[in-house]
Amino acid sequence: MTIAKTVKRFLEQHSVEYDLVSHSHTGSSHETADAAHLREDHIAKAVIVKDDSGYAMVVVPADHWVEVEHLRKELNRDLHLASEDDFAKLFSDCEAGAVPPLGPAYGIEAFLDEALTSLANVYFEAGDHEQLVHTSGEEFRALLSGVRHGYFSHAD
Repeated sequence: MTIAKTVKRFLEQHSVEYDLVSHSHTGSSHETADAAHLREDHIAKAVIVKDDSGYAMVVVPADHWVEVEHLRKELNRDLHLASEDDFAKLFSDCEAGAVPPLGPAYGIEAFLDEALTSLANVYFEAGDHEQLVHTSGEEFRALLSGVRHGYFSHAD
């Protein structure tokens, strides 16, 4: 597989310069960072949560864990982690577990962790387990302009 059609279209719509970083097939963010020779905190990952009003995406560094209880309090919502089955219907052009952290591209409400807002370069899943999209931090933030920022995670 290559870059997901939704991701490619979203990047093109926003005139974002990017390149693809290929790596061996991986099954986790940690493995991806090792395979691509990148710092884990420079890879943005998507964590999908849901409640009665629908799905949301929390975008955090790959070496972080979402603080779900904090998120619930901050947003005053009864959020909990979504299941892998939910991912398949939300991200039909992506391989299971290779969710790009671009909620707006998929029509999903998104929240951006402050830990990603000061990076010069950001990498994220292209939609498969063998490629990352690389863009400048400035352009990554532009892709997520309008989403709520906050401290939603903690480091591993």
